[in-house]
Amino acid sequence: MSTLRGLLDLGELHDLVERGDVDTVVVCFPDMQGRLVGKRVMGGYFCDHVAAEGVECCNYLLALDVDMTPLPGYRFADWDQGYGDVRAVPDLSTLRTVPWLERTALVLCDVVDVDTAEPIEVSPRQVLRRQVERAAAAGLEVMIGSELEFFLFRDSYDDAAATGFRDVHPHSDVIEDYHVLQTTRDEYVIRAIRNGMDAAGIPVEFSKGEAGRGQHEINLRYTGALTMADRHAVYKNGVKEIAALAGRSVTFMAKYTADDVGSSCHIHSSVRDASTGRSLMWSDDDPDHLSPTFRGWLGGITASGRELAWMFAPTVNSYKRYQAESWAPTALAWGVDNRTCGYRLVGRHDGFRLESRIPGADANPYLAFAAIIAGGLHGIEHALEPPEPFRGNAYADDSLPRVPATLGEAIGELERSEVAAKAFGPDVHHHLVNTARQEWLAFNRSVTDWERRRYFEQF
Repeated sequence: MSTLRGLLDLGELHDLVERGDVDTVVVCFPDMQGRLVGKRVMGGYFCDHVAAEGVECCNYLLALDVDMTPLPGYRFADWDQGYGDVRAVPDLSTLRTVPWLERTALVLCDVVDVDTAEPIEVSPRQVLRRQVERAAAAGLEVMIGSELEFFLFRDSYDDAAATGFRDVHPHSDVIEDYHVLQTTRDEYVIRAIRNGMDAAGIPVEFSKGEAGRGQHEINLRYTGALTMADRHAVYKNGVKEIAALAGRSVTFMAKYTADDVGSSCHIHSSVRDASTGRSLMWSDDDPDHLSPTFRGWLGGITASGRELAWMFAPTVNSYKRYQAESWAPTALAWGVDNRTCGYRLVGRHDGFRLESRIPGADANPYLAFAAIIAGGLHGIEHALEPPEPFRGNAYADDSLPRVPATLGEAIGELERSEVAAKAFGPDVHHHLVNTARQEWLAFNRSVTDWERRRYFEQF
């Protein structure tokens, strides 16, 4: 019997299928952008075959850009290798109902080789799983909570696309940060998301208006890193589905317009003793209450902040979010409850944790969480000391190290990264760098509206 409402075991699913309450199972896994890709399987066929055997899918799903264009430069898959199949094997611990879709369940999968059943190491879920395993081998359990922001629009997705996504109408005309009246006007969509997620085995804490016009944040309860990434991925997909069913649209772009704030994905992390579940973060003997474990965790994450930046900011648009006094950080500094810093210490005792404010809402959660763990373990292994805590306005201090300013700069940092090469291995490191490089090349081949407006009649 599952412990969370909405989660299912195979016997429960079989009963739902027999009664006709479920007829479809979405069998899916995250791609390099963190989107869910896969197949819709008939309920009976899933129970009889797919639950144990999985389904085969083209391996190009791990070698595509956001427009589903096959990309060159990968070792894992390309035209010369014929784009063969991989097998998506259900992780039945993720089996859940999807209340906002009629008679539908969903399961997340691990991607394996069709012949050997060996894990596909470049698949994002496996990238994160390997970092969770590294932590476990050191006797550690990493807990994660991600706070994901998005903008809600009055336009449907079809209407937004018809204007080229240029003339969209935020659901609010006012900044609605903690605004109860305005969020009441949005509640017919936001309530459906909160309740839908909770009923799908994704526990929700609360929702709130954010610092933009039409911007919202719905916070999910923290849990272990892999489970949190799974919840994040299903939630992000579900938000878009629920909005579409209501005739509305949302975006998780890091910066959808220059005239408003960006959308973040703040990642809260802490480390526990794997055998006892006891938090290893708090110390009464340190002036900032940093335990030796927390000092190493923070030291590693701050030290690797530039070289792993792409894993938190994967697109050209991601870097438009990093603006002074915009609530998005520019400095790789840490402070106690200081929102001008890239890293913020919050909580007390068992709830003491690190909030990374670097990631945008466009981050792939599996890769972003993997980067947090890789950086933190690097710091613990090498007993890295964090810099001194910053007090004041980190936007205004030019002496602080900065987040890379462009995707191109971040690619160079990732390519040279010793932390990434060691933590992820050469094949995964190459796969990540190529994904980043191909996005940068695609942008540099494009001509933007800004260029036409600026140069059309000027030469």
